[in-house]
Amino acid sequence: MGKVSLTKPGGPVNTPRPKVRISRALGIPLTPKAVDYFERRPYPPGEHGRKRRKESDYSTRLREKQRLRAQYDISETQMRAAFDRARRTGGKTGEALIQDLESRLDATVLRAGFARTIYQARQFVTHQHVLVNGRRVDRPSYRLQPGDFVQVAEKSKSKEPFVVAASGAHATAPAYLEVRLADLVVRYDRTPNRDEVPVVCEEQLVVEHYSR
Repeated sequence: MGKVSLTKPGGPVNTPRPKVRISRALGIPLTPKAVDYFERRPYPPGEHGRKRRKESDYSTRLREKQRLRAQYDISETQMRAAFDRARRTGGKTGEALIQDLESRLDATVLRAGFARTIYQARQFVTHQHVLVNGRRVDRPSYRLQPGDFVQVAEKSKSKEPFVVAASGAHATAPAYLEVRLADLVVRYDRTPNRDEVPVVCEEQLVVEHYSR
């Protein structure tokens, strides 16, 4: 497979089609709306999408890195920085990379069930609807530490997306988060184990991509 651009193409930001196209190219549904498209057309986009093509080792590793980037909706610069931090931990680099990305504020907002997608979670943070330990934080890349509390600002709770979230519409919180959904409060309880993190990725291939 050739390189897949993860930048947003022209057109309305809220259209699902670019994300659907990326979902099909990477083999994973990135949004709930993409699931239906993906089930109907589980093959890459384009006129040659149905044909199986042999991939080089480089292409396989590149795609896996792109899949991980897409699931957190981060730039290449952010991805490389996370990898460099993971490599310095002295443990398993792939697992440390996932743990680093999962500690992002926008990822926690998503996992807690406060948002429907990572894109919505990022928007909530940048629009200053989210507090960390009682302080407003507008950086989606903000890294949480075990014991940190994340909550939706009191004045924002009456807004429709948060009313929907508080009803449990997106509730899928993993075990490393302690969530009080009705109050829209979550505690980042501990660093997750790799098998607890709901991302589709063979992280060792990502490590090999950056280590080549």
